Order: sequence, then C-alpha cells, then structure tokens
Amino acid sequence: MSCFKCLITVLGVSVLAGLGFIYSGLYPMGADDSHNAVTYWALDTLRERSVTRAAADLEVPVDLDNSERLLAGGADYNDMCAGCHLKPGTTQTDLSLGLYPQPPDLSAPSDYAGDAQAQNRKRFWIIKHGIKASGMPAWGSGHDDERIWNMVAFLQRLPELSQAQYQILTARGESDEAH
Repeated sequence: MSCFKCLITVLGVSVLAGLGFIYSGLYPMGADDSHNAVTYWALDTLRERSVTRAAADLEVPVDLDNSERLLAGGADYNDMCAGCHLKPGTTQTDLSLGLYPQPPDLSAPSDYAGDAQAQNRKRFWIIKHGIKASGMPAWGSGHDDERIWNMVAFLQRLPELSQAQYQILTARGESDEAH
C-alpha cells in the first residue's frame, strides 16, 4: 500500500473514531465537571487566538480616560457584569460559582503585561460579541459601540478601585437613563 493510501486510511479511521466518540455521549458536559487538560487547553487557545485575530483591527478611541466614559461604563458594569465578573470586595456570587469556565474576576489586578491597546480591543470585542458556550453574552445587539467603549474605559480602572470608589463610580443618578 502506498503512503498516500495509508494516510487516507489513518485519516478516515480517525474521523470515524472522532464521530463515534461525539455520538457516544461519553464526554461529560455538565458545568460542574471540569474539562480534561487537553480539552481545556484546546478551548482556551482557540478562544484567545480567535478573539485576538478578530479584535486586531479595531480602532480604540483616544478618550478612554474621559471621566464621562468612566461613569457611564461603571453604571453599566455594575448592572450587567458584576454578577459574574465581581466587584471590589466581592470574591464570589451565586452566579459566578455556577459558571464553567469560571469568569475572570475583572476587579482583581491582572497579571496581563501586554499591549494595553490590544487588551482594550479584545475587551471591546468580547463585550460586543460574547463567547460561545461560556455564559458570556453578546451585548452588541442591544448596545451601540459607544456604550461598549464606555465599559472598556471602566474596565481599565476597575482593578484600582476601592469598594467606596466603586460604589461612587457605579451609582446611577435619578436623571440617568436606565439603559
């Protein structure tokens, strides 16, 4: 048998074995049962590479340090994100405990040492488009880009905030529109 035929045979058997495994239902899909190391690595790598590629060409607004953006983004973060991604002084919520994979604690200092603009592009993309099968919704269908950039502006500052500062920056005034 030629090498080509051997390769086709091995590929065919591999595809059939993969399909057999998928249809067997043997893989545990419960959110309370962690993926094995290989599956977790594959999904994590796929997510990171996909988001990085998709966000690469986004243009970050130059005024992300604007206090109006910070206030608008803070109120939205508190309403829409803190239940999963936490706030200063909170280590878990009922919702964050039940999610797998665990959502990142965005109120905690990050060990991310990369390009801040790249991080902001990724944050924007994730907020707008969500992450499949993770519990992260796509907020873009009901929120314009300006509103999402406001949340990104808030996320830049969140890890530096005390509990009291967080309360001040996330409070909605009576005249604030409850989006």
